[in-house]
Amino acid sequence: MAVILSKIVKFLLIVFVAVGVLIALNFKSLQRLATVNSLFDADKIVHNFSNMDEALFSSPLPISGEKHIWPVDLQRLPGTFVYRGESESIEDVMLDTKTTAMVVVKDGTIVYEDYFLGTGAEDTRISWSMSKSFVSALIGVALKEGAIKSLDDQVTDYVPLLKGSAYEGATLRNVLNMASGVEFNEDYLDPNSDINKMGRALALGQSLDDFAASIKIRAREPGSGRLYVSIDTHVISMVLRGATGKSLQAYFIEKLWSKMGAGADAFYTTDGDGNAFALGGLNMRTRDYALFGELFRNNGMRDGVEIIPADWVAASTANTAPLDVEGFPPGYGYQWWVPVNADGEFFAVGVYGQYIYINPKAGVVIAKNAAHREFLDEDKVQGGHMARNIEMFRGIAEHFSDWEKP
Repeated sequence: MAVILSKIVKFLLIVFVAVGVLIALNFKSLQRLATVNSLFDADKIVHNFSNMDEALFSSPLPISGEKHIWPVDLQRLPGTFVYRGESESIEDVMLDTKTTAMVVVKDGTIVYEDYFLGTGAEDTRISWSMSKSFVSALIGVALKEGAIKSLDDQVTDYVPLLKGSAYEGATLRNVLNMASGVEFNEDYLDPNSDINKMGRALALGQSLDDFAASIKIRAREPGSGRLYVSIDTHVISMVLRGATGKSLQAYFIEKLWSKMGAGADAFYTTDGDGNAFALGGLNMRTRDYALFGELFRNNGMRDGVEIIPADWVAASTANTAPLDVEGFPPGYGYQWWVPVNADGEFFAVGVYGQYIYINPKAGVVIAKNAAHREFLDEDKVQGGHMARNIEMFRGIAEHFSDWEKP
């Protein structure tokens, strides 16, 4: 009996140790999942958006090269702008949209800069879908260098893993235009949507490559209509990795970050394989978001040196995508948005109120960050919060220049 009891005790000890090891190994994953599930809570969202490396795996983007020195001539913003025929207070809209930072640049000089809700200039802020426009810029570089032969190449030419998925038959142009045709539910407010399943996979350290390859259902033929599908941008990053043989982070640092004059280190959040969360995981200071906008305002040039090919700047920011299948009015290019009645303007936008607005004719770039939990609630503002923000940016551009919005 004593021998049997001894064996039982040893077995229970082994089980106890094994369970302890499993708990220890999975604690971080469970902790990340809990953080992601509460990421947008009212009492946490501002902190979380400036500390995403606490919520997810991350990969550093250290600065190198000569920093850009901003001329600064701070001025007041205009008091109001016109939206749908009515005068709106800029201060009220900034408060209403839970703005955390805004930088306005006119002809290369910072003319307005302020930080809100307890945040500061040093905060490294999440881009969300503004990150997509950075990935697009790298596609332009890879095309010029010949690593990618054509936008009309199949994505499977560069990513064999996607053979047999809904992406088979889609071209790089299709996914850049958000016209891949894959079935994907982007509803952030639906806990069972594909975008939220992807977020949980990210938190648990799973592979986004495998997640993209697991999408098997096609809603429409590639190129036949536009529907915003964030996982398309991860596929673009897979193409970049396949074409260049480098991680997105390494290519980003080599071709963009080390050359544009960034003022501080940044980081990408990543999946468990260490691959960048390309569709929304870029984190940097607001001034550096504005600096990226300046690069595009100047046709990809910095101090006479081309960083992004000028023809790609023009092509990627033109309204070339098919019409949105749900009738969403703004135009779209290659991972850049084009306002309704655009006068050469284009912009990047991220969920919960992140913007880079570029108006070359006015010489104005505006970078804005926010923690706006009602960003997706179109019932609060006629036409939606995005449309109102763009009109506010247009009003600011008019104020600081002789440009008049169409």
